[in-house]
Amino acid sequence: MKVRAVIFDIYTTLLQVGPPPKHADDEWQQLFKDLMHCEPPLNRLEFSIACNRAIMLRHNSAKARGIASPEVVWAAVVREILPDFAKLKASQKEEFVFRQMQISRSISLMPGAGETLRWLVGKKCVLGIASNAQAYTIRELDMELQKEGCHWKMFDADLCYLSYRFGFSKPDPYGFQILRSRLEARGIDSHETLMVGDRLDNDILPARLHGFQTWHLKAPSSESSSGQWDQLHAHLMRVM
Repeated sequence: MKVRAVIFDIYTTLLQVGPPPKHADDEWQQLFKDLMHCEPPLNRLEFSIACNRAIMLRHNSAKARGIASPEVVWAAVVREILPDFAKLKASQKEEFVFRQMQISRSISLMPGAGETLRWLVGKKCVLGIASNAQAYTIRELDMELQKEGCHWKMFDADLCYLSYRFGFSKPDPYGFQILRSRLEARGIDSHETLMVGDRLDNDILPARLHGFQTWHLKAPSSESSSGQWDQLHAHLMRVM
C-alpha cells in the first residue's frame, strides 16, 4: 500500500539512549556553578528520587481527573524540586534543563536513520513525530540530526505530537486522532501514513486502531512490517 507520510517516535526509534557520561557527577557540579552560582543542594540520585516522587503525584492527580495517560512538563518538575531554578532567565532555564538531561543519559541517532530520513525528504514524503517527549527533546534530536546532514525542520511542525504540549502521552488515542485529523486536512488518509516506533503498546497498536500502516522497529525480523532501519528503508523503497 502506498505511503505518503511517515510519523516517527523519537526515543529508541530515531534516538538510541545510553548510560550517563563518564564524568556525570562532575558535570552536575559544574552545571550549578555555571547557571546558579552555587553547589547543588541535591546529588544526582537525590534529585532523581525527588523528581520521580513529584511525577508520581502529578500523574495520580491527573488520573483522578480522568486522564488515563498523563504527561508532565519537565521544567515545572525541576522548578518544584529546585526552587532557585525559578530565578533563572528563560534562556538559562532552557539551558539548565537541556544540560541536566544530557548528564542523565547519552543519546545518538539510530544507525541508518539519517540515510533514510534524507531519502524520504528527497522523495517529498511528509514527515511527522508522535512521541512522549519534552521541550528539550527538539534540541537534542536536532543536535544529533545535524551530525548526519539532517535537521529538525525536516518534520512538519503541524504533524509533530510531543506529549508535553498536550498534557497526555501515548498510548492515549487522542494523540493519534490529532495527527489523523491534521493529515486528512491536507488530503492524506491514515491508510497512506506509516507509523514507525519501537513499542507495540505505545506506538504500533494505537496507530493501527486509527488506520495507520505500522513499522515495528526492533531486532532484524522476518515479519513483513518490522525490523531495523535497513529493513525499514528497503520496505519504504517498495511502497513509495
